[in-house]
Amino acid sequence: MEKLTRLESRITLLPANDVDTDQIVPARFLTTTTRAGLGKALFADWRYDAAGQPKPDFVLNQPEAADSKVLVAGNNFGCGSSREHAPWALADFGFRAVISTAIADIFRNNSIKNGLVPVVVDQATHEWLMANPWETVTIDLERCELVLPDGSATSFPLDGFSRYCLMEGIDQLGYLQQQSPAIDRYEEQRPWKP
Repeated sequence: MEKLTRLESRITLLPANDVDTDQIVPARFLTTTTRAGLGKALFADWRYDAAGQPKPDFVLNQPEAADSKVLVAGNNFGCGSSREHAPWALADFGFRAVISTAIADIFRNNSIKNGLVPVVVDQATHEWLMANPWETVTIDLERCELVLPDGSATSFPLDGFSRYCLMEGIDQLGYLQQQSPAIDRYEEQRPWKP
């Protein structure tokens, strides 16, 4: 994962509520154990027609979405099953953050482990975002703030450990591996050894 302290990006709006993980990446794409290429499967049933051609009116098929790193979704994003493929697909497409008024817990945890920032905002901020497509926002992980184009900021919840991991570009295993020198010192000093 890449380290992330501050992210400035144009937003892409997906105004649907209760978007579950099967809509994010349909089950037929779950045969892979790698994340590479899953961006093509992102919202596949919404993005492509029966012949596999991109639907021109779907937001991810708009030219402005090509370099967007922030998805703004409706309420209760990521509900449903706990497939890790959902944040994999979002990240492979190029997103680094998802903003909503509520993000499902399992999806949230899977996102953090894969370098995708879950940003939960209040209703008023969400309404502003939904009314201003393609605007540029800043996500500041040091302050846990979402900064709007006018400079106003709203805080979002993110526990310290998750924030640290995202800023360091590591997952839980990476955090443990960082502790290897301290673990080695402890093992050398303990009085009994196996």
